[in-house]
Amino acid sequence: MHMRFFIHSVFKLTLCLLAAATWLASQEPEKKEPSAQAPPAAENGTPEAKPVVPNAKPGPDLPIDPRTYVIGPEDVLFVQVWREQDLTRQVLVRPDGKITLPLAGEMQAAGLTPQQLGENITEGLSKFMIKPDVMVSLQSSGSKKYFVTGEVNRSGSFPLVVPTTIMEALSSCGFREFANEKNITIIRAGGSQRLKFNYSDYVKGKGKQKNILLENGDIVVVK
Repeated sequence: MHMRFFIHSVFKLTLCLLAAATWLASQEPEKKEPSAQAPPAAENGTPEAKPVVPNAKPGPDLPIDPRTYVIGPEDVLFVQVWREQDLTRQVLVRPDGKITLPLAGEMQAAGLTPQQLGENITEGLSKFMIKPDVMVSLQSSGSKKYFVTGEVNRSGSFPLVVPTTIMEALSSCGFREFANEKNITIIRAGGSQRLKFNYSDYVKGKGKQKNILLENGDIVVVK
């Protein structure tokens, strides 16, 4: 009889302890997952905005006069709209001579100077913005170039963005050991004209050699 009473008491005590543990667990505050750290507050108490990453980063501008250089197909331009990162970008001039920009849409670029194109873009954006500040720079010239081939240390195509003479071109490429410095040919675009240049005589001040100014599409051949 005493044993049965003891077992019954223990059972009741166990139920009470379980009920108490359940009640205590329900009173604990709910644990929340850590949230992303909020941006630091500015002095006025509002969250400080994170810097916007621009759509494109400009490379080094080529040394051109934006008032005189004429844009052509395959040129790479950097169009910068002040404080408008979504509109700032690098664009390639298509074979049809046009570019496409947000808001401004399709625009003619070939045949214009960077300054003129910037003015046209400003006019186009003025329909949607108040006094847009636009600057156009040349990043890479694909429309104007000359070529050097033959017995030189550095051959290939070179941008012709500033007036370049045959001496400047040869000096930047260098001659190989067995190059014939007296027999250099400049082939004009289309092959309609061939000009001879004697490097050795020119540096020695002999003859009537002229420091020929290269033109777009010229091929310099060193034998």
